[in-house]
Amino acid sequence: MVKTTRIRLDRISSSTRNAHLTSEVIVGDEIVAAEGYVLAVRILHDKSTYNTVEDLSGRMVSLRAGDVLAGTLGHRRALRGYAGVVPSHVAVGDTIEVLNLGGILGTCTSANPEAGAPFKAEVLGAILSFPALGDRIGRPAHIRDHAVPLAERLEGSVPVVYVAGTCMNAGKTVAATELVRGLSRGGLRVAAAKLTGVSLMRDSLAMLDAGAVGTLTFNDTGIATTRPGLTVTAAKGIFNRLGALRPDVIVAELGDGILGEYGVQDILRDPELTAVGAAYVMAAPDPVGCWGAVTLMRDLFHLPVTVLTGPATDNEVGRDYIRAELRLPAHNALRDAGNLVTVVREALESRVPAGAPA
Repeated sequence: MVKTTRIRLDRISSSTRNAHLTSEVIVGDEIVAAEGYVLAVRILHDKSTYNTVEDLSGRMVSLRAGDVLAGTLGHRRALRGYAGVVPSHVAVGDTIEVLNLGGILGTCTSANPEAGAPFKAEVLGAILSFPALGDRIGRPAHIRDHAVPLAERLEGSVPVVYVAGTCMNAGKTVAATELVRGLSRGGLRVAAAKLTGVSLMRDSLAMLDAGAVGTLTFNDTGIATTRPGLTVTAAKGIFNRLGALRPDVIVAELGDGILGEYGVQDILRDPELTAVGAAYVMAAPDPVGCWGAVTLMRDLFHLPVTVLTGPATDNEVGRDYIRAELRLPAHNALRDAGNLVTVVREALESRVPAGAPA
């Protein structure tokens, strides 16, 4: 018999949004230790760094000792953050850790020194969902509830501008946001997506604020954290749903790096997803990263790089190298967004639609 308790949540993390939680929930003591299930936990201590969580509105709110948080079980493999896994067993009273700002919960296996140790939290129980009218028993809530369906095939051929990078914090979101802004102001109807990474709303919200007619992330398909084997069907489901908005173009950010562990490679190898690729914007921190990214895209994925951006283009040293040695355009998204947009717009206009004669 499931033992249930009614509790009040102080914080509801953005990773749980598909579960449609309210501040008062019922928790049960039977917990499924698998990615995507939603738990209530109590924060056990205060922290001075990496001490916030993104809530359902997309705001970053502080976490303090004693706060009751709704989070989502998930894995994380971040080069510049925490690495962690879903434990094989989770019970009420266990200690678990908060692995990212979106409220992903798991057992931390490695931490970046800059982030410090993660929050530790006491497991209070599995938050229960009551989908059937009059249901008095409930079932453990999961973020696949109300999710955008995964898809094996694309239903349309809306051109896609893929924004990828060599690693975290390489400038992908800034570039994607400026592309949405510039293409929208240029008269195009732009939708946006984040296809890989760890649950967080802020990147898609930035693109929505920049003028996107709609945005979706892998989290909307019921995935807490992407990994190989998940991203292709999630991306196709997202593109199919965004296609209903009838955009002229989709700007799609690929979180993490092209050699990371979040499944970017699967997208870049999928013939159907690359067939709709109209431009490939690459963000890199330095000239070595630029060379490596261009080489990998050409030799491993057989794809062209349309333009380079990111910290490598912060000044003329990097830009001159890219133009002279790699023979590619180089435009900084913060200081030269207009020319970045122009290069991508030209790629869109010169694209031969899939199936059309060259």
